[in-house]
Amino acid sequence: MPLPAQPLTVAAVQAEPVPGDVAGNARAAARLVGRAAARVVVLPELFLPAYHPPTLGADPAGTDVAADPDGRVDDPRLDPLRAAARDTGAAVVIGAAVRHPDRRRTISALVVDPAGAVTAAYDKQQLWTGERELFDAGRRGATLVVDRWRLGLGICYDGCFPEHGRAAAADGAHGYLCPGGYLTGSAHRRDLYYAARALDNTMFVVFANPVGGADPWRFNGGAAVYDPEGRPLARGADTGEEVLAATLDPTVLADTRAAHTMLLDRLPDAGSARATFVA
Repeated sequence: MPLPAQPLTVAAVQAEPVPGDVAGNARAAARLVGRAAARVVVLPELFLPAYHPPTLGADPAGTDVAADPDGRVDDPRLDPLRAAARDTGAAVVIGAAVRHPDRRRTISALVVDPAGAVTAAYDKQQLWTGERELFDAGRRGATLVVDRWRLGLGICYDGCFPEHGRAAAADGAHGYLCPGGYLTGSAHRRDLYYAARALDNTMFVVFANPVGGADPWRFNGGAAVYDPEGRPLARGADTGEEVLAATLDPTVLADTRAAHTMLLDRLPDAGSARATFVA
């Protein structure tokens, strides 16, 4: 897959949404997009309704947005976010709870394009513990293309599975965008998984995460952008709202992939044939 010709400015956001307030959280997201001044802005998992299972379970009608059979979302509560994308020329990736025509309910990444169109672009495939009681798993991967940059989409627990990031890389991804929802006490795993996906696949990773909330749903920030060797180009604190911008450089991508050729060297069936020894 050809490398992009030009750098790409991205932003990872950490902020505190209000449980159940889709309209208010869309306004907050619009403000953060304006602050980012980036071509791609990534906000946390389920940012629009907030990651708060009691509210998500009690009020699905109020917390969900509806998608049509083509994945298009037309919800007036998102109008400020549409306007922010149009005004800034940004592609916005933001977490939502989505109701599909076939009655599936998913944790999804919405993409708001610079024309203001909203699409439910990706549904989370790897559901975490209690999410399975409220949501259905996604059925396919997805790649977002912005200025010839191929950006695989994942959501939180997806990024804990090496196969998920590798599938994006196998599809030609130069980067991997992961809205997350990591709770206080998980900082070690939060900081390890997404750096590892960058290094595993020699691709940039953009990770967004909420902050704040009340126990047991208190979130720990740490939003970050990682280079293709897993080093942070930008990283947020564990608390407080932040918009973390970084530039993805195609020269860095090319140099890293020339020096570290895992994507070319990987065996298609590594480990499938095994011997067992007893000592």
